[in-house]
Amino acid sequence: MLVEKEKVKKAVEEAIENSKKRNFRETVEIAVNLKNLDMKKPENRIDALITLPHGLGKERKVAVFAKGDTALKAKEAGADAVFSPDDIDELAKDKRKLRKIANEMDFFVAEAPLMPEIGKKLGPILGPRGKIPQPIPPLSDPTPIIKRLKKSVKVRTRDKMTFHAPVGTKDLDSDMISDNILEILKFVENKYENAVNNLKSVYVKTTMGPAVRVI
Repeated sequence: MLVEKEKVKKAVEEAIENSKKRNFRETVEIAVNLKNLDMKKPENRIDALITLPHGLGKERKVAVFAKGDTALKAKEAGADAVFSPDDIDELAKDKRKLRKIANEMDFFVAEAPLMPEIGKKLGPILGPRGKIPQPIPPLSDPTPIIKRLKKSVKVRTRDKMTFHAPVGTKDLDSDMISDNILEILKFVENKYENAVNNLKSVYVKTTMGPAVRVI
């Protein structure tokens, strides 16, 4: 383990205590700084979806491209938007609407046969935002992946040795936030052979509050 939970929890509580009261629900986020890595090598970059044990305290927004029974199940599972195959062309024509949807939704899911068309027509806007849909088999039940995504965060380093990730909201229990942080650090630990030598520092803060160093 890269850091003990008590140390993480202490930093989380300090970050929350040090943040002023705002008229909106602040997110708690971490900044992870890496070292001793050549980020030009793709294998050293992080591009991962991590499911947080306690979610963020607010559900992520998930959109689904599907038809028939899969579309119905997606709506029943709480998908925030469901688009039919015909909607792909409509969205491709209305770039402004597509950009708005791409910015509002955290994740996209699509039946696998629709992926080539989505990639071709919607990819130029979804791709750079890291929002290319996750494929699911046609006629499958999308409920499990929707439920999982609503508790997940996307972590990407690109070519930089740092990444930021939301880990909860200010009103979420500090124990839960700490568990969420440890889940992300566990991913880092499993990613690199000698993670202790690759982890420079970790900070935690609320949206507008000061950063507190964890390690």
